Amino acid sequence: MGGLSAQHPWAFTFGLLGNVISFMTYLAPLPTFYRIYKNKSTQGFQSVPYVVALFSAMLWIYYALLKSDEYLLITINTAGCVIETIYIVLYLAYAPKQARLFTAKILLLLNVGVFGLILLLTLLLTAGERRVVMLGWVCVGFSVCVFVAPLSVIRLVVRTRSVEFMPFSLSLSLTASAVVWFLYGLLIKDKYVALPNILGFAFGVIQMGLYALYRNATPIPAPKEMDAPESEDGAVKAPEHVVNIAKLGTAAAAIELNTNHPVEPPPPMKEGTAKACATGEKLDKATHVEQV
Repeated sequence: MGGLSAQHPWAFTFGLLGNVISFMTYLAPLPTFYRIYKNKSTQGFQSVPYVVALFSAMLWIYYALLKSDEYLLITINTAGCVIETIYIVLYLAYAPKQARLFTAKILLLLNVGVFGLILLLTLLLTAGERRVVMLGWVCVGFSVCVFVAPLSVIRLVVRTRSVEFMPFSLSLSLTASAVVWFLYGLLIKDKYVALPNILGFAFGVIQMGLYALYRNATPIPAPKEMDAPESEDGAVKAPEHVVNIAKLGTAAAAIELNTNHPVEPPPPMKEGTAKACATGEKLDKATHVEQV
């Protein structure tokens, strides 16, 4: 009974604490989706982090079911699957057609194609303990790939000397989650749960160190490649700062922080003001003709 056995009271404690921290991390994007629902628009938010989080939760549920005693992994990742599915459904409901098609393609490719391939290969090519080992290393490999994602954020913080791209609360959550799930994996002697969280802890500590270093620093203007891009019609889009922080020890929560600052158009001129402006322009032209 792994973490639930009376022989592993500390494992159960850390696993339960990990469930709480991971659940709160899964709920972190709620303000984002409240804005999407309220404005009936995705406002430039990306769906990829939520699709990846759903895939990770599915992968860890499969691993926990094969182990047959990882109940604390099943509980948090089941909750993750439900929450991420709700996020994706809301996104699809309000996303523009192009973004909706892209999200559907990613879902089919990753959550159906890749997951189905992993399921098929592990069932056909391996059996018993070998199947658990093979899937365990797949989970470790995917976790490492996602943990490397914050490197781009770290690079941006160093280049701009600004921590607005890397909120301290998320870095702290990443670090605490990594510590808790590492201890859980260590106590139940599951290296596939413990190993990825060593890397997660390292990145979390680096991020908090950078926050302490640059929180009072004078920001440097972002490089040209970070400037606001132009849309298809030539209009300049509002700046969008995206931070993807993925936590993958036993559950993945990819959180995207998007600080969109739309530029409001100037208020329309009243009819009288417009006529006065037009009259003024005519008078200016007439005066100019008389002077010539």
